[in-house]
Amino acid sequence: MKSVIVTGKTVEEATLAAAIQLAVPRNQLVIEVLEEPVKGILGVFGRQDAKIKASVMRSMGDIARDFLTTLFQKMNLEASVDVTETDDTISVQVEGPNMGILIGHRGETLDAVQYLTSLVVNKDSDNYKKVIIDTENYRSKREETLRKLAKRLAHKVAKTKRKIVLEPMNPFERRVIHSTLQKDPKVTTYSEGEEPYRKVIITLK
Repeated sequence: MKSVIVTGKTVEEATLAAAIQLAVPRNQLVIEVLEEPVKGILGVFGRQDAKIKASVMRSMGDIARDFLTTLFQKMNLEASVDVTETDDTISVQVEGPNMGILIGHRGETLDAVQYLTSLVVNKDSDNYKKVIIDTENYRSKREETLRKLAKRLAHKVAKTKRKIVLEPMNPFERRVIHSTLQKDPKVTTYSEGEEPYRKVIITLK
């Protein structure tokens, strides 16, 4: 956490000086008062300025970036982390020469890293933020693949009149299947089983 020690006639004056020095808004500073100001005799003799330590408050996006950077170093994975933060979401794009390791089998490693990052950034916060981690547009590509699969299997169910049980999927993948076939006039979908083995069933209406 970047910090500076600043003095001023008052705590507020020192705080404003720290904000200028650190180039951040006042509300992004954590202030520790090291010495209270003393007016002195006749306002002159023995006067003592206020002394504070001002530290830049880390955002949840900063926490995500720091956690992932450290994690990738321990994984010996060369990767750059780009974080975009809104009021309710932290979106992370990861780039590097060997992202297949991060994605893992059917995105399982990527999902695990996303889950761990969400736990870390939301641990001490009253404002929950959804964390989305992606690399090489894997999630959008996977979504498109699942939508095509859902439509193909729905056609098969309508033709054979026999239900189809898909392999276990994570919540994101199941939502894609359900939403794709939500308005299909011939089939319906539901999930059964316990995590992480929960499956989607496509059957006739």
